Amino acid sequence: MSKLTEKPQFDTTNPDFEAYALEFTSPEADLLIRLARETHFVSTTPGMLSGNLQGKLLMMLSRLMQPVSILEIGTFTGYSAICLAHGLRPEGVLHTIDNNPEVAHIAGKFFEESGFEHQIIQHQGNAMDILPSLSGPFDLVFIDADKENYVNYYEVVFPKVRKGGIIIADNVLWYGKVIEPDALNDKETRGIVAFNNHVKSDPGVEHLLLPVRDGLMLVRKM
Repeated sequence: MSKLTEKPQFDTTNPDFEAYALEFTSPEADLLIRLARETHFVSTTPGMLSGNLQGKLLMMLSRLMQPVSILEIGTFTGYSAICLAHGLRPEGVLHTIDNNPEVAHIAGKFFEESGFEHQIIQHQGNAMDILPSLSGPFDLVFIDADKENYVNYYEVVFPKVRKGGIIIADNVLWYGKVIEPDALNDKETRGIVAFNNHVKSDPGVEHLLLPVRDGLMLVRKM
C-alpha cells in the first residue's frame, strides 16, 4: 500500500476519542451520575465503574435481548447491574455477586432508587461458592470480577447459559497488557490472556472482542 492510500493509524486509547464518542452517546442518567460520584468519594478503585459509554452498550444489548434471567459476576457499586436491568422483562430477575461487603450498601441503595430493587438479587461472597447454587438458565451473563478466575467462571457458567445466550466479559484488553512481551508476568494479565485463548478455542461459541474502553468479549452460545 502506497503512502498516498495508507490509512492513518488511530490510538483508540486516546481519551479524546472516548470524549468524542460520549458526545454522540445518549446522556448519562442522573441516578448513574450520582452513583459514580459517590463511588469516587468512597472507593479507592473508582476505575472499576463501567461508565456511561460501556454502560449504554450493556443497556442497549440487554434491551435488544429482553432477558428473563441475567447473571452478573462482580457487582461493585451497582452501575453495570442497573444498566443491564433496564432490559429485563417485567418478570425478569438479575442475580449479581460480589465479595466486597464495604460497598454492598451503595449498590443496594441505588438499586432501590432505580426501581429495580425487586428484580435484582444481591449475593455476597465468593462467586465460585455461590454459582453452583444458581440454576439458570441465563439469557445474559456479565463477568467483571477477579481476572485470574475468568476461565473458571466461564466454565461454571457456560452450562447454565441457554442456547443463543450471551456472555460478556469485561477488561479483556487489560490496559493493553495482553499484547505486551511480558504479558504473562502478573496473574491478572495471565488470567485474561488464558480467558481470551479459551474462548477462541471453544467450538461451541461465536465471539467478538470489542475494543471499547478496556475491551469487551461478547460470546454467543451456539
